[in-house]
Amino acid sequence: MGMTMTQKILAKAAGLDRVVPGQLIEARVNMVLGNDITTPVAITEFEKAGFTQVFDKDKISIVLDHYTPCKDIKSAELCLQARNFAHKHNITNFFDVGHMGVEHALLPEKGLCAPGEVIVGADSHTCTYGALGAFSTGIGSTDMAAAMATGLLWFKVPSAIKVTLKGKLQPHVSGKDVILHLIGAIGVDGALYKSLEFAGEGVASLSMDDRFTISNMAIEAGGKNGIFPVDEKTMEYINGRVNRPCEAFAADEDAEYDSEIIIDLDKLEPTVAMPHLPENTKVVSEVAGLPINQVVIGSCTNGRISDLRAAAAVMKGKKVADNVRCIVIPATQEIVLQAMKEGLIQIFIEAGAAVSTPTCGPCLGGHMGVMAEGERTVSTTNRNFVGRMGHVTSEVILASPDVAAASAIAGCVADPRKLS
Repeated sequence: MGMTMTQKILAKAAGLDRVVPGQLIEARVNMVLGNDITTPVAITEFEKAGFTQVFDKDKISIVLDHYTPCKDIKSAELCLQARNFAHKHNITNFFDVGHMGVEHALLPEKGLCAPGEVIVGADSHTCTYGALGAFSTGIGSTDMAAAMATGLLWFKVPSAIKVTLKGKLQPHVSGKDVILHLIGAIGVDGALYKSLEFAGEGVASLSMDDRFTISNMAIEAGGKNGIFPVDEKTMEYINGRVNRPCEAFAADEDAEYDSEIIIDLDKLEPTVAMPHLPENTKVVSEVAGLPINQVVIGSCTNGRISDLRAAAAVMKGKKVADNVRCIVIPATQEIVLQAMKEGLIQIFIEAGAAVSTPTCGPCLGGHMGVMAEGERTVSTTNRNFVGRMGHVTSEVILASPDVAAASAIAGCVADPRKLS
């Protein structure tokens, strides 16, 4: 049998001609990522193990994005530990306040991820970079310590699910709706330790931002990674960003998959995930009118420029409902500047929204949008577990920027196609 995209990338990284699902391999990594929560743990383990040097200062990225700008003394101490380590080891890709962004938007923007590479990060949404045709997955902080020291990690080669996309997205439907639909169909463990490999003529109709969103949430289906084929849009995105040789891998025609799922993009509707699991999906028309207290537009899932454009198009000339707090968080400084140039920031502020410097803050209930008892948020983030964004009785409804913006204006869950 042939190999999938993921299997080919892992085979090359392990120096092998071929690999098979379930095989244990030692592979060389191209990038090791950590943030202000996970890096300090990795540093402690790195030093405890007696390591004194990193394997390559250019192949480690440390992004202070979760609790930063620091919300309290403890978060400041964690950032200081990461900052001192980065300076001690001359880490090239260290991103502090004023330069940082939400990590999974920042790294592709900076050209630190490329097709065919093996990228690991001490953050579960590291699978985002599969949008570029890379094998990209989350690891623990102890593994991060080992990877920083050696540039090597053990992997079990995953089997794969083929997700074939047909047709093209309709107005007010985006990559967020695609991945929520998929998770609703297979469940939060439907792809457990498997590679979600996207294929079909529908891929060409998806923007890179759509693909980043879809790959980002592969972990919400239990996936080891989510990966897209490399095409003209991929190469256009990395042109001028990636300054090193890279190799695109395509699945063999006789590659073996555990199953195939077909999604007709033409038929998708705006979709939301109701509390308290990403698999609890409904089309927005089923739950429209449900009262809300807050809207968050941003995160590593939906804080990119196209997301802000979509939200601004819905909100332009309108006002956020009196009963709703709307928080907009561009994912990187470059996106902030672009949003300013296009007048998007002005639209948000005139509508009554708060606009923040890049941060992951509200997504994990850290800061910049924590909920009180009994409150409900429509959020473009990726998780809606109990207590995820605040009090254990609060609720998170996952949605696209279009749905989130429409809900902010309506004061309740709303269908952007029906907002007057």
